[in-house]
Amino acid sequence: MNLAGWKRHPAALRAGLVLLAVALVLLPFALTQIGTSWVRIANLAMLYVLLALGLNIVVGFAGLLDLGYVAFYAVGAYAYALLASPHFGLHLPFWIILPIGAALAAMFGILLGAPTLRLRGDYLAIVTLGFGEIVRIALNNLSRPFNLTNGPKGIAGIDPFQLGRVDFSASDSLAGFTISGPMKYYWMLLGVMLLIIVATLRMQNSRIGRAWEAIREDEIAARAMGIDTRNIKLLAFAMGASFGGVAGGMFAAIQGFVSPESFVLVESVMVVAMVVLGGMGNVAGVILGAVLLSFVPEILRWTVEPLQQALFGRSLIEPEVIRMLIFGFALVVIMLYRPAGLLPSAVRKRELAER
Repeated sequence: MNLAGWKRHPAALRAGLVLLAVALVLLPFALTQIGTSWVRIANLAMLYVLLALGLNIVVGFAGLLDLGYVAFYAVGAYAYALLASPHFGLHLPFWIILPIGAALAAMFGILLGAPTLRLRGDYLAIVTLGFGEIVRIALNNLSRPFNLTNGPKGIAGIDPFQLGRVDFSASDSLAGFTISGPMKYYWMLLGVMLLIIVATLRMQNSRIGRAWEAIREDEIAARAMGIDTRNIKLLAFAMGASFGGVAGGMFAAIQGFVSPESFVLVESVMVVAMVVLGGMGNVAGVILGAVLLSFVPEILRWTVEPLQQALFGRSLIEPEVIRMLIFGFALVVIMLYRPAGLLPSAVRKRELAER
Protein backbone atom coordinates (compact mmCIF):
# COMPACT_ATOMS: atom_id res chain seq x y z
CA MET A 1 0.00 0.00 0.00
CA ASN A 2 1.46 3.40 -1.00
CA LEU A 3 1.38 6.60 1.04
CA ALA A 4 -1.86 7.76 -0.55
CA GLY A 5 -3.44 4.46 0.45
CA TRP A 6 -2.32 4.93 4.04
CA LYS A 7 -3.86 8.42 4.07
CA ARG A 8 -7.17 6.94 2.94
CA HIS A 9 -7.03 4.55 5.91
CA PRO A 10 -6.11 6.69 8.94
CA ALA A 11 -7.07 3.97 11.42
CA ALA A 12 -4.64 1.53 9.80
CA LEU A 13 -1.96 4.24 9.77
CA ARG A 14 -2.42 4.94 13.48
CA ALA A 15 -2.35 1.23 14.30
CA GLY A 16 0.83 0.78 12.28
CA LEU A 17 2.50 3.71 14.04
CA VAL A 18 1.54 2.33 17.45
CA LEU A 19 2.94 -1.11 16.57
CA LEU A 20 6.14 0.50 15.27
CA ALA A 21 6.51 2.56 18.46
CA VAL A 22 6.03 -0.53 20.65
CA ALA A 23 8.56 -2.47 18.57
CA LEU A 24 11.14 0.32 18.89
CA VAL A 25 10.67 0.57 22.65
CA LEU A 26 11.05 -3.19 23.11
CA LEU A 27 13.87 -3.61 20.59
CA PRO A 28 16.76 -3.34 23.11
CA PHE A 29 15.34 -6.22 25.15
CA ALA A 30 15.40 -8.41 22.03
CA LEU A 31 18.91 -7.25 21.11
CA THR A 32 20.31 -8.07 24.55
CA GLN A 33 19.34 -11.69 23.95
CA ILE A 34 21.88 -11.69 21.11
CA GLY A 35 24.49 -9.59 22.90
CA THR A 36 24.75 -6.23 24.65
CA SER A 37 27.02 -4.99 21.86
CA TRP A 38 24.00 -4.92 19.53
CA VAL A 39 22.30 -2.33 21.73
CA ARG A 40 25.41 -0.17 21.31
CA ILE A 41 25.21 -0.70 17.55
CA ALA A 42 21.55 0.37 17.65
CA ASN A 43 22.60 3.53 19.52
CA LEU A 44 25.24 4.20 16.88
CA ALA A 45 22.63 3.65 14.17
CA MET A 46 20.36 6.28 15.73
CA LEU A 47 23.26 8.74 15.88
CA TYR A 48 23.81 8.12 12.17
CA VAL A 49 20.08 8.66 11.57
CA LEU A 50 20.39 12.10 13.20
CA LEU A 51 23.41 12.91 11.04
CA ALA A 52 21.77 11.61 7.86
CA LEU A 53 18.60 13.63 8.51
CA GLY A 54 20.67 16.76 8.98
CA LEU A 55 22.68 16.18 5.82
CA ASN A 56 19.47 15.36 3.95
CA ILE A 57 18.29 18.93 4.54
CA VAL A 58 21.37 20.25 2.76
CA VAL A 59 21.78 17.58 0.08
CA GLY A 60 18.29 16.14 -0.35
CA PHE A 61 16.05 19.16 0.19
CA ALA A 62 18.24 22.06 -0.99
CA GLY A 63 20.45 20.14 -3.45
CA LEU A 64 23.75 21.41 -2.01
CA LEU A 65 26.47 18.74 -1.94
CA ASP A 66 28.29 18.82 1.42
CA LEU A 67 31.29 16.52 1.96
CA GLY A 68 32.45 18.18 5.17
CA TYR A 69 29.39 17.49 7.29
CA VAL A 70 31.42 15.70 9.96
CA ALA A 71 32.78 19.13 10.98
CA PHE A 72 29.43 20.04 12.57
CA TYR A 73 29.37 16.67 14.32
CA ALA A 74 32.80 17.54 15.75
CA VAL A 75 31.69 21.02 16.86
CA GLY A 76 28.75 19.57 18.82
CA ALA A 77 30.91 16.85 20.37
CA TYR A 78 33.66 19.23 21.48
CA ALA A 79 31.14 21.78 22.77
CA TYR A 80 29.73 19.09 25.05
CA ALA A 81 33.18 17.81 26.00
CA LEU A 82 34.51 21.26 26.96
CA LEU A 83 31.44 22.21 29.00
CA ALA A 84 30.89 18.88 30.76
CA SER A 85 34.32 17.55 31.70
CA PRO A 86 37.26 18.25 34.03
CA HIS A 87 39.12 19.92 31.13
CA PHE A 88 37.92 23.40 32.18
CA GLY A 89 36.31 22.27 35.42
CA LEU A 90 32.84 22.92 34.02
CA HIS A 91 30.03 20.41 34.48
CA LEU A 92 26.99 22.06 32.94
CA PRO A 93 23.81 19.97 32.58
CA PHE A 94 23.11 18.45 29.20
CA TRP A 95 19.88 20.39 28.60
CA ILE A 96 22.00 23.55 28.51
CA ILE A 97 24.93 22.14 26.54
CA LEU A 98 22.98 20.44 23.72
CA PRO A 99 21.28 23.70 22.60
CA ILE A 100 24.64 25.48 22.85
CA GLY A 101 26.25 22.78 20.68
CA ALA A 102 23.41 22.99 18.16
CA ALA A 103 23.70 26.79 18.02
CA LEU A 104 27.50 26.66 17.58
CA ALA A 105 27.15 24.08 14.81
CA ALA A 106 24.49 26.23 13.11
CA MET A 107 26.86 29.22 13.31
CA PHE A 108 29.61 27.16 11.67
CA GLY A 109 27.08 26.09 9.03
CA ILE A 110 26.40 29.75 8.23
CA LEU A 111 30.15 30.44 8.15
CA LEU A 112 30.50 27.65 5.60
CA GLY A 113 27.45 28.62 3.58
CA ALA A 114 28.02 32.37 3.34
CA PRO A 115 31.13 32.30 1.08
CA THR A 116 29.87 29.37 -1.01
CA LEU A 117 26.46 30.70 -2.05
CA ARG A 118 27.42 30.92 -5.73
CA LEU A 119 29.01 27.46 -5.86
CA ARG A 120 27.25 24.31 -7.01
CA GLY A 121 28.14 20.70 -7.72
CA ASP A 122 31.79 19.69 -7.69
CA TYR A 123 33.05 23.14 -6.65
CA LEU A 124 30.82 23.19 -3.57
CA ALA A 125 31.84 19.62 -2.73
CA ILE A 126 35.55 20.55 -2.82
CA VAL A 127 35.04 23.61 -0.60
CA THR A 128 33.01 21.70 1.99
CA LEU A 129 35.56 18.88 1.92
CA GLY A 130 38.28 21.39 2.74
CA PHE A 131 36.17 22.88 5.52
CA GLY A 132 35.78 19.49 7.19
CA GLU A 133 39.52 18.91 7.08
CA ILE A 134 40.24 22.41 8.43
CA VAL A 135 38.05 21.74 11.48
CA ARG A 136 39.71 18.38 12.15
CA ILE A 137 43.22 19.83 11.82
CA ALA A 138 42.26 22.74 14.06
CA LEU A 139 41.02 20.35 16.76
CA ASN A 140 44.29 18.46 16.45
CA ASN A 141 46.44 21.57 16.96
CA LEU A 142 44.53 23.85 19.34
CA SER A 143 46.52 22.65 22.34
CA ARG A 144 49.04 25.47 22.47
CA PRO A 145 49.73 28.18 23.46
CA PHE A 146 46.31 27.83 25.09
CA ASN A 147 45.07 24.27 25.56
CA LEU A 148 41.56 24.42 24.13
CA THR A 149 41.06 20.93 22.67
CA ASN A 150 43.92 18.95 24.25
CA GLY A 151 45.18 18.18 20.74
CA PRO A 152 45.36 14.59 19.51
CA LYS A 153 45.05 13.27 23.08
CA GLY A 154 41.40 14.25 23.11
CA ILE A 155 39.20 15.00 26.10
CA ALA A 156 38.30 12.26 28.59
CA GLY A 157 36.11 12.07 31.69
CA ILE A 158 33.08 13.59 29.94
CA ASP A 159 29.96 13.63 32.09
CA PRO A 160 27.05 11.37 31.15
CA PHE A 161 23.56 12.81 30.87
CA GLN A 162 22.34 13.78 34.34
CA LEU A 163 18.82 14.72 35.41
CA GLY A 164 18.24 16.81 38.50
CA ARG A 165 21.74 18.25 38.89
CA VAL A 166 22.08 21.73 40.40
CA ASP A 167 25.83 22.15 40.99
CA PHE A 168 27.42 23.25 37.70
CA SER A 169 31.05 23.08 38.80
CA ALA A 170 31.60 19.99 40.95
CA SER A 171 31.46 16.62 39.27
CA ASP A 172 31.65 14.83 42.63
CA SER A 173 28.35 16.28 43.80
CA LEU A 174 26.11 14.86 41.10
CA ALA A 175 22.53 14.41 42.20
CA GLY A 176 19.54 12.97 40.50
CA PHE A 177 19.14 10.36 37.81
CA THR A 178 22.16 9.48 35.68
CA ILE A 179 21.48 8.33 32.14
CA SER A 180 24.26 5.87 31.44
CA GLY A 181 24.58 2.46 29.87
CA PRO A 182 23.42 1.31 26.43
CA MET A 183 19.79 0.69 27.44
CA LYS A 184 19.16 4.12 28.94
CA TYR A 185 20.95 5.86 26.10
CA TYR A 186 18.87 3.87 23.62
CA TRP A 187 15.60 5.31 24.89
CA MET A 188 16.96 8.84 25.10
CA LEU A 189 18.36 8.62 21.58
CA LEU A 190 15.04 7.20 20.41
CA GLY A 191 13.16 10.17 21.87
CA VAL A 192 15.53 12.72 20.30
CA MET A 193 15.45 10.89 16.98
CA LEU A 194 11.65 10.90 16.87
CA LEU A 195 11.55 14.62 17.68
CA ILE A 196 13.99 15.38 14.86
CA ILE A 197 12.06 13.17 12.42
CA VAL A 198 8.85 15.07 13.22
CA ALA A 199 10.66 18.42 12.86
CA THR A 200 12.15 17.33 9.52
CA LEU A 201 8.78 16.23 8.16
CA ARG A 202 7.20 19.50 9.26
CA MET A 203 9.95 21.49 7.55
CA GLN A 204 9.70 19.43 4.37
CA ASN A 205 5.99 20.20 4.05
CA SER A 206 6.34 23.87 4.97
CA ARG A 207 6.92 26.92 2.76
CA ILE A 208 10.62 26.71 3.59
CA GLY A 209 10.75 23.08 2.49
CA ARG A 210 9.07 23.95 -0.81
CA ALA A 211 11.54 26.81 -1.26
CA TRP A 212 14.45 24.39 -0.73
CA GLU A 213 12.95 22.07 -3.33
CA ALA A 214 12.53 24.94 -5.79
CA ILE A 215 16.19 25.94 -5.36
CA ARG A 216 17.26 22.34 -5.85
CA GLU A 217 15.33 22.00 -9.09
CA ASP A 218 16.10 25.40 -10.64
CA GLU A 219 17.70 28.20 -8.63
CA ILE A 220 17.17 30.85 -11.34
CA ALA A 221 13.47 30.06 -11.56
CA ALA A 222 13.20 30.08 -7.77
CA ARG A 223 14.76 33.55 -7.65
CA ALA A 224 12.37 34.73 -10.35
CA MET A 225 9.46 33.51 -8.23
CA GLY A 226 10.54 35.80 -5.40
CA ILE A 227 12.38 33.29 -3.20
CA ASP A 228 15.29 34.78 -1.27
CA THR A 229 17.72 32.09 -2.36
CA ARG A 230 20.59 33.50 -0.30
CA ASN A 231 18.84 33.29 3.06
CA ILE A 232 17.06 30.04 2.24
CA LYS A 233 20.35 28.33 1.38
CA LEU A 234 21.99 29.68 4.54
CA LEU A 235 19.03 28.36 6.52
CA ALA A 236 19.55 24.91 4.99
CA PHE A 237 23.21 24.94 6.04
CA ALA A 238 22.30 26.14 9.54
CA MET A 239 19.47 23.67 10.13
CA GLY A 240 21.44 20.71 8.80
CA ALA A 241 24.46 21.70 10.89
CA SER A 242 22.37 22.05 14.07
CA PHE A 243 21.22 18.42 13.76
CA GLY A 244 24.86 17.40 13.45
CA GLY A 245 25.66 19.43 16.58
CA VAL A 246 22.99 17.63 18.58
CA ALA A 247 24.27 14.26 17.38
CA GLY A 248 27.83 15.25 18.29
CA GLY A 249 26.83 16.23 21.83
CA MET A 250 25.05 12.94 22.37
CA PHE A 251 28.05 11.06 20.94
CA ALA A 252 30.38 12.77 23.43
CA ALA A 253 28.13 11.92 26.39
CA ILE A 254 27.76 8.28 25.32
CA GLN A 255 31.45 7.72 24.63
CA GLY A 256 32.81 9.75 27.53
CA PHE A 257 35.78 10.64 25.31
CA VAL A 258 36.33 12.58 22.10
CA SER A 259 39.38 13.07 19.90
CA PRO A 260 39.96 14.44 16.38
CA GLU A 261 40.33 10.88 15.05
CA SER A 262 36.58 10.37 15.54
CA PHE A 263 35.80 13.00 12.90
CA VAL A 264 37.75 11.99 9.82
CA LEU A 265 36.65 12.26 6.18
CA VAL A 266 35.41 8.66 6.13
CA GLU A 267 32.61 9.64 8.52
CA SER A 268 31.38 12.35 6.13
CA VAL A 269 31.52 9.92 3.21
CA MET A 270 29.57 7.34 5.20
CA VAL A 271 26.79 9.82 6.01
CA VAL A 272 26.61 10.93 2.35
CA ALA A 273 26.35 7.25 1.34
CA MET A 274 23.45 6.80 3.77
CA VAL A 275 21.54 9.70 2.24
CA VAL A 276 22.21 8.61 -1.36
CA LEU A 277 21.57 4.93 -0.70
CA GLY A 278 18.29 5.51 1.12
CA GLY A 279 16.95 8.13 -1.28
CA MET A 280 17.81 11.82 -1.27
CA GLY A 281 14.94 14.02 -0.18
CA ASN A 282 12.91 11.18 1.30
CA VAL A 283 12.97 11.07 5.11
CA ALA A 284 11.96 7.40 5.31
CA GLY A 285 14.59 6.47 2.74
CA VAL A 286 17.34 8.35 4.59
CA ILE A 287 16.43 6.56 7.82
CA LEU A 288 16.52 3.22 6.00
CA GLY A 289 19.93 4.02 4.50
CA ALA A 290 21.36 4.99 7.90
CA VAL A 291 20.06 1.83 9.58
CA LEU A 292 21.30 -0.45 6.80
CA LEU A 293 24.79 1.06 6.65
CA SER A 294 25.03 0.84 10.44
CA PHE A 295 23.88 -2.76 10.90
CA VAL A 296 24.96 -4.55 7.70
CA PRO A 297 28.73 -3.97 8.16
CA GLU A 298 28.47 -5.26 11.74
CA ILE A 299 26.53 -8.32 10.62
CA LEU A 300 29.23 -9.00 8.03
CA ARG A 301 31.88 -8.55 10.71
CA TRP A 302 30.27 -11.33 12.78
CA THR A 303 29.67 -13.73 9.87
CA VAL A 304 32.75 -13.49 7.63
CA GLU A 305 35.20 -15.11 10.04
CA PRO A 306 33.01 -18.16 10.96
CA LEU A 307 32.24 -18.67 7.26
CA GLN A 308 35.93 -18.83 6.37
CA GLN A 309 36.56 -21.26 9.21
CA ALA A 310 33.72 -23.49 8.03
CA LEU A 311 34.80 -23.48 4.36
CA PHE A 312 38.61 -23.54 4.61
CA GLY A 313 39.36 -24.44 8.21
CA ARG A 314 41.29 -21.19 8.65
CA SER A 315 41.18 -17.50 7.78
CA LEU A 316 42.59 -16.85 4.31
CA ILE A 317 41.81 -13.13 4.20
CA GLU A 318 41.36 -10.63 7.00
CA PRO A 319 37.65 -10.41 7.89
CA GLU A 320 37.78 -6.62 7.74
CA VAL A 321 39.05 -6.73 4.14
CA ILE A 322 36.31 -9.14 3.03
CA ARG A 323 33.70 -7.16 4.91
CA MET A 324 34.60 -3.92 3.12
CA LEU A 325 34.81 -5.69 -0.27
CA ILE A 326 31.31 -7.12 0.15
CA PHE A 327 30.07 -3.79 1.47
CA GLY A 328 31.53 -1.82 -1.45
CA PHE A 329 30.29 -4.31 -4.04
CA ALA A 330 26.78 -4.15 -2.60
CA LEU A 331 26.80 -0.34 -2.82
CA VAL A 332 27.92 -0.46 -6.46
CA VAL A 333 25.15 -2.92 -7.35
CA ILE A 334 22.49 -0.84 -5.61
CA MET A 335 23.65 2.35 -7.33
CA LEU A 336 23.56 0.59 -10.71
CA TYR A 337 20.06 -0.81 -10.34
CA ARG A 338 18.53 1.72 -7.91
CA PRO A 339 20.27 5.01 -8.78
CA ALA A 340 17.65 7.07 -6.97
CA GLY A 341 18.08 5.05 -3.77
CA LEU A 342 16.11 2.31 -2.11
CA LEU A 343 13.21 4.63 -1.27
CA PRO A 344 13.46 7.59 -3.66
CA SER A 345 11.34 10.69 -3.23
CA ALA A 346 8.41 11.28 -5.58
CA VAL A 347 10.36 14.01 -7.40
CA ARG A 348 13.32 11.71 -8.01
CA LYS A 349 10.98 9.01 -9.32
CA ARG A 350 9.47 11.42 -11.83
CA GLU A 351 12.93 12.62 -12.92
CA LEU A 352 14.08 9.06 -13.60
CA ALA A 353 10.85 8.20 -15.40
CA GLU A 354 11.29 11.17 -17.74
CA ARG A 355 14.82 10.15 -18.77
